[in-house]
Order: sequence, then structure tokens, then C-alpha cells
Amino acid sequence: QVQLVESGGGLVQPGGSLRLSCAASESIASFYAMGWYRQAPGKQREPVAIFTNGGSTNYADSMKGRFTISRDNAKNTVYLQMNSLKPEDTAVYYCHLLTMAFQTYWGQGTQVTVSS
Repeated sequence: QVQLVESGGGLVQPGGSLRLSCAASESIASFYAMGWYRQAPGKQREPVAIFTNGGSTNYADSMKGRFTISRDNAKNTVYLQMNSLKPEDTAVYYCHLLTMAFQTYWGQGTQVTVSS
């Protein structure tokens, strides 16, 4: 099975930046979709940024212009660059992978806290 391990979370002041990483145990060159999701306490898990294998990238409206998703197939790693962070961005951020066989995998999550 594929294992996904997130890192890079932490405490940051409003307006600051963080870069999250998701390292996969297997090749990420072939997949149906990959993305970042987040979940705040008492809230449903929601999509943040999604790749499709055709190369398209989609962002939630509140993240457009602030967050950027990228990938490095050689390193089996996907990234989420987060700029201009706001307190409402506070959540656990999860990496997600959906394979061509429609198997789904989740990382363990990394905590992002935006507070002064």
C-alpha cells in the first residue's frame, strides 16, 4: 500500500507563509488525482487544492491567489505553498491520493495554526 507522510506544519503569524510537503512511499507519476484537504475542529474535511493526471489544478475560492500546489515526480513528493495566511486557515492539512484503480490513500495530517 502507498504511504503518505506530511510535514511542514506549525505555528505562524497572520500574513506569514508555510510550505507543506507530502512524501509518498511509491511513485506518484501515475495517479487519477492528488490533492490537499484540510479539517478544522467541528468542521467537515474540505478540499484545498487538487491535481488531476491531465495536469489541471483546482483551488478552493478562499485559497486562490494565496496557495500553490506543485509536485516533483522524481522525489515522489507533492507540495503546498501557503502565503498570506489567515486565522481561518487554521486546520489539520491532509495529503490525498486516488489511484487509477480508484484506491484512496490519506496521510496522517499536519497541523497548521495561524495566530498572533
